[in-house]
Amino acid sequence: MEAGAVAGLGIDTSCYTTSVALISSGGPVYDGRAPLEVARGQLGLRQQDAVYQHVRALPALIEAAFEAARQHGLQVRAVAASAWPRRVEGSYMPVFNVSLGAGRAVAAALGCPFLPVSHQEGHVAAALLSLEGPPDGPHLAFHVSGGTTELLKVEGKFQIEAIGGSGDLNAGQFVDRVGVALGLPFPAGPALEAMAAEGASGAVSIPASVKGMQVSFSGPCSAALRHLEAGASGPDVALAVFSCIGRALGRLALRGMEATGLEVLVVAGGVASNAIVKDVMTREIRRARPGVRVEFALPKYASDNAVGAASLAYDLACERGVEGAG
Repeated sequence: MEAGAVAGLGIDTSCYTTSVALISSGGPVYDGRAPLEVARGQLGLRQQDAVYQHVRALPALIEAAFEAARQHGLQVRAVAASAWPRRVEGSYMPVFNVSLGAGRAVAAALGCPFLPVSHQEGHVAAALLSLEGPPDGPHLAFHVSGGTTELLKVEGKFQIEAIGGSGDLNAGQFVDRVGVALGLPFPAGPALEAMAAEGASGAVSIPASVKGMQVSFSGPCSAALRHLEAGASGPDVALAVFSCIGRALGRLALRGMEATGLEVLVVAGGVASNAIVKDVMTREIRRARPGVRVEFALPKYASDNAVGAASLAYDLACERGVEGAG
């Protein structure tokens, strides 16, 4: 096989996006995503409804990935698929059975290795593709989305330990509940961020709640809804929501740095792509620790995707010594 002809295929079926990606030695070749449909006014989907939408959307994305492989002269020599939310005992969500089953079937048909990965490992791997220079050795990472708000200690691709996070609502749930209350579509992040751009700084204040290694967004969410009921403007409340999240995550990151001695932080997940959260969080951290390295996943790699899984599949092909993989 000629050099550069090897690719890794990744599949991910999260709660709100069906994703398939293809990576070769030159980086991502195909990145296909199909957002799941949520009725306006709803705060999410039942698992059985999400599974149904994944089953319908996935074949076309896989077909498109293999067409991209043919066009680029690539051969898929390893497949990785999300099998669980996290690599911990008891972590399970029905939607990931779709990516797991499809990944196993594709790998068996090709006669190549199959690698089950966690959705969280995929997020971290995708975020690292955003960096010009990946961290050397252990580092901290945030996975901040509608389904997860966790501060992680990362010692390797499959050595990820949660050391802090939310004890109630996740950051994305906070955003979505306020957004839906304002009549915005679910998921509400992009529309609420656009609204926040019109808000007045300081017009509404929502305190950040951090105790030990945990943040709480339940109280701040109730406070935001009370502000709306009292007649506060939507843009002012939206700006306060994102500012609250940024302050809370910044303070939690500082506590993680103090606890571990690590001073490199990589931030992934859909909420991590919010410009207000990024700015507030970075200022909060660097005010206390000016020299630390804080890196955010590129927006295209921050939200749910299969690029991270494809990257891990490509790494597996290289580790197995497949001719042309390097």
